[in-house]
Amino acid sequence: MHQHARRLTAVLSATSGLTLAVGLLVAPSASTAASSPSLAPAGAEERRPTVKDPTAVGKGGAISTVDPEASAAGLKVLKAGGNAVDAAVAAAATLGVTEPYSAGIGGGGYFVFYNAKSGKVRTLDGRETAPMKMPQDAFIDPATGKPYNFTPELVTSGASVGTPGTLATWDKALANWGTLSLADALAPATKVARRGFKVDETFRQQTLDNEERFAAFKDSKKLFLPKGDAPRVGSVFRNPELAATYDMIAERGPRAFYRGPLARLMSEVVRKPRTTNNTDLPVPAGWLTPRDLRDYKVRSQKATRTTYRGHDVYGMAPSSSGGTTVGEALNILERYDLSAMTPEQALHHYLEASALAFADRGKYVGDPAYVDVPVKRLLDDRFAAERACLLDPTKAAAKPVPAGDVTSYDGVCGPAAAKGTVDADTENISTTNLTVADKWGNVVEYTLTIEQTGGSGMVVPGHGFLLNNELTDFSTVYDAADPNRIQPGKRPRSSMSPTIVLKDGKPFLALGSPGGSTIITTVLQMLVNRIDLGMSIEEAIAAPRATQRNTTSVTAEPAFIAAFGPALTALGHTLVPAGDAFTSAAEIGAATAIELGPRRQMTAVAEPSRRGKGSAKVVDPR
Repeated sequence: MHQHARRLTAVLSATSGLTLAVGLLVAPSASTAASSPSLAPAGAEERRPTVKDPTAVGKGGAISTVDPEASAAGLKVLKAGGNAVDAAVAAAATLGVTEPYSAGIGGGGYFVFYNAKSGKVRTLDGRETAPMKMPQDAFIDPATGKPYNFTPELVTSGASVGTPGTLATWDKALANWGTLSLADALAPATKVARRGFKVDETFRQQTLDNEERFAAFKDSKKLFLPKGDAPRVGSVFRNPELAATYDMIAERGPRAFYRGPLARLMSEVVRKPRTTNNTDLPVPAGWLTPRDLRDYKVRSQKATRTTYRGHDVYGMAPSSSGGTTVGEALNILERYDLSAMTPEQALHHYLEASALAFADRGKYVGDPAYVDVPVKRLLDDRFAAERACLLDPTKAAAKPVPAGDVTSYDGVCGPAAAKGTVDADTENISTTNLTVADKWGNVVEYTLTIEQTGGSGMVVPGHGFLLNNELTDFSTVYDAADPNRIQPGKRPRSSMSPTIVLKDGKPFLALGSPGGSTIITTVLQMLVNRIDLGMSIEEAIAAPRATQRNTTSVTAEPAFIAAFGPALTALGHTLVPAGDAFTSAAEIGAATAIELGPRRQMTAVAEPSRRGKGSAKVVDPR
């Protein structure tokens, strides 16, 4: 074993409770772990990372996540000599412990990596897939012949569970670009799961938001509602079952998840949900089989690329719609000098460009293994020039705007098209994001999810993790012309938009966010804030947000409405406050970012207030 890897293994092993023997990690058996979660008073056997510093400036490596435990885990790997990929996987695994309602091995995501050695940006599509036995009418209630209600039937069901891709993504990323084994990368998270983390207001509130759903399943109730209540703020929440699951994976590899007893158990839970006797929720059954898990594959693919005011902007290609939609909107905006405008005028252009790009997203983007997605045409500057013809600098267009014609365009304005249609939006606002950079110049932007806050609501018995409800991202009603229609084995369209920006061929900025379909607009608005409006990266992430997704109204945070509402209303925009039935917060996104400056200086930033603040750290603080 290489000396560098040996040192890393020793450091992580010493902090995880695993035993190091002859250079190999030997995990404690699952039978030695406690069989149920544990809540203990804060200040127990050791000090836990709880302080959230949303900005950190320095050198030697940096990380930003929503959670102090996850950022601490990633920082520990960076300090021990691990690279950005190693740290990203360690942090993501820890988020599976501390942010179990947003991420975990029961879900999927998209991993974007800048390789300093090659100067290339590559991506991994770890999106969940539809079971091979999933029918076209999966979301139609057989009792009524009508579509299931989105809530509660679809969001809390086996029918919404796709084949998880997160663990396979971690394994693939480490194999391609990391220096740690999967076992070593899991070690910090295993420690956190076993010794527990301090419950904050966000964790308690998210548990309460899901109380009815968690109470519907025996194992979810046992894990997240001990003694019938959500964990109290300041208590320590332990998940020894998840620690044992991580131990099992560390010892036996991803096969322990995708094959054998655990794969069979996940399938059984989806096909025959284990509900409590007193729940009133209907909980439709799903179609996941052990074969779906056995056959799951992560896709390695090129990133999307567009140029914007001297920057190369790389994003996630389909099955995500993030790269094409952010890229198209930037191509439209590049035709206007936003820096010379008032903030209200610049925001008007941002909102209108977003609507145009969302119209094309709805018409053309789906899983490219099943749909011919015209990525190059969507990102063609001539197509953007023609789309920009519909952007009136003096007033908002009537929404929804029509999609463009990617089969016939020349960049010249023609007659106005008929009014468009609103694309159904079933993506939920949860998910989580992390950003990592190392001392060698490698950068990772990674967005991962289990879809809704709390996923399907179903904890896998004895294993401590929630299953996703990602298939709700498919269109509810099957339409042969819809690129996001249900098909067996298909990845549902996503809005996740992990983005890496290069300037003069070197990393300049990496950023991403959770937030369902608002992810696209959050990333787009942050780029406009930073590149066009002269904000620092700290200001760009903190600025109030609004999202226009080709709908009749603009969803906006209260601070945005207070600051810009009158001026944008005068331009014809209708602004409505953010917030929905799934959350008590009127927020849009929970972004993370790292800006890489001269002399290897890094500025890591997280949210200063949204979702309870984020946690940014650097190896060598300024």
